Amino acid sequence: MMEFIEEKARKIEVAAHHDVVVVGGGTGGVTAAIACARQGVDTLIVEQFGYLGGSQTAALVTPMMGISAEGTCSIGGINEEIRLRMMASGDAGEQPGIANGWFNPEMLKFVLDDFCLEASVQLRFHTTLSDVIVEDGTVKGLVVESKSGRQAILCRRVIDASADADVAVLAGAPYESGRPEDGMNQAMSLRFNMGGIDYDKFSAFLSEKDPGNTYVWPFVETAHTWDRERPLSSLFRQGVKDGVIEEEDAVYFQMFSMPGRPGEASFNCPRIQDRVKGDSVEDLTNAQIVGRQKIRRLAAFCQKYFPGFENAYIALVAPMVGVRESRRIVGEYVFSGDDVAGAAKFPDAIARGNYPLDIHQPSGKAGVELKNIQPGQYYEIPYRCLVPKGAENLLVVGRCISATFEGQSAMRVQGIIRTLGEAAGYAMAVSIRDACSPREIDVEKVRSRLRAGGVKL
Repeated sequence: MMEFIEEKARKIEVAAHHDVVVVGGGTGGVTAAIACARQGVDTLIVEQFGYLGGSQTAALVTPMMGISAEGTCSIGGINEEIRLRMMASGDAGEQPGIANGWFNPEMLKFVLDDFCLEASVQLRFHTTLSDVIVEDGTVKGLVVESKSGRQAILCRRVIDASADADVAVLAGAPYESGRPEDGMNQAMSLRFNMGGIDYDKFSAFLSEKDPGNTYVWPFVETAHTWDRERPLSSLFRQGVKDGVIEEEDAVYFQMFSMPGRPGEASFNCPRIQDRVKGDSVEDLTNAQIVGRQKIRRLAAFCQKYFPGFENAYIALVAPMVGVRESRRIVGEYVFSGDDVAGAAKFPDAIARGNYPLDIHQPSGKAGVELKNIQPGQYYEIPYRCLVPKGAENLLVVGRCISATFEGQSAMRVQGIIRTLGEAAGYAMAVSIRDACSPREIDVEKVRSRLRAGGVKL
């Protein structure tokens, strides 16, 4: 039986007034704010950490996956501006002949600060969302918590870039979560970095194990799953036999080198396969604890079995759990797996991609279910996926836009999310200038602005 207490009513200080508030300065939130502010709109980011980037920086998700029909990890716009600035400093790069690119998450924090300051985006770090101020179904502002106490921020529009649709849900908008048959979400990951790696030695070892591929820093990648034989599978079997790792630790193992960080590697693992609700504080706590236990074993495994890792060490564990999928709003259009597979096109398209359906299984020994679309083809994502039912003056960006379980697995990668955020920022500027709801804007004005910024539509 649940217990309850009754809070005493109190007055809350109004800390600020803004035209647009973006809740979450992550992958889509930061590009939304930059785009909006560049249109001369008074824009604020409310961010729980002391830096921008979200999963890119706090969850250490360092790969930029290939998303374009032309075989690159960019479809233009602010996403491309960020990539080029990172590449100019040597903190990002693309592997020759492969669509993927990688970056240095620490330096991305600095670069995103620069972009926001240049665009006059206002920043409010170390601040969490507590409640949403709603009148007759229209969002009027937010209640936030910080070291300064409980405060209200009033605004004309809100962009929910919380990743879990926190604003939309508090505002009463409908949402879904998990796969249809059982409600299970995709597996989580708690990523980590190791330093002190001798890449000359490790690359030579990988080349011997897998002579068909080239392994040269700064582009070194390897992976293991139990559902297929891979170059390092025998070592993982030996590690289980020797008691260094547990079988579950290696259900999904993947590591990347990082431009700008010699001797260091980023690991897209361990995977957490039970208790995977990204909107549950208990499950997130469990992921951090269990994840660190797995990381200790995986690090010991690398030190024991990988030449070049003899002096390696755990350099960093991500402060944020890598959540692939949690809540998804129900919007004016629900993007589906059929839209991905069929390379669907829409008159109100605001982003495109050709990244496959990519489902990390929440249970069992299976690694990843991938379903590619035809080479040279691409699907489009319509503006209506950002518009939640049941709430006005609100747009939603990030992995929680209106999509099915399958559809979300394709559009959740960084390049697409950045572009959706950029579109939301322009849409809010149009909404304010035309004095209409974001639901009612002329989307062609957003599309024209995206094209002018180099976005491929």
